[in-house]
Amino acid sequence: MSLHIDHKGKYFTDVITKQTVRAVLQTLTVQIQGDVHVRPTERFKDEVNKAERFIAVTNATVYNARGEEIYSSDFLTVNLDQVVWISPEGDHNQDA
Repeated sequence: MSLHIDHKGKYFTDVITKQTVRAVLQTLTVQIQGDVHVRPTERFKDEVNKAERFIAVTNATVYNARGEEIYSSDFLTVNLDQVVWISPEGDHNQDA
């Protein structure tokens, strides 16, 4: 990690600060629950609408159509072209 301090005392690093948002991602075949990381100055929607076609999900659990866990991983990248919907956890009704 590099650190630079300007003449006013403001410091700059290579580290990007992000907030963890628990989220649910639905594809045609599976549902993924995990943490998506969003910059504090941006909305959840901004992270999803970036030009990058993949989104990083940490602490991810993948469920089949019956709601059975089929895979878990500390880190997973998801192709946004495969996502039908994505929501911060708590913003949807799982029983619907």
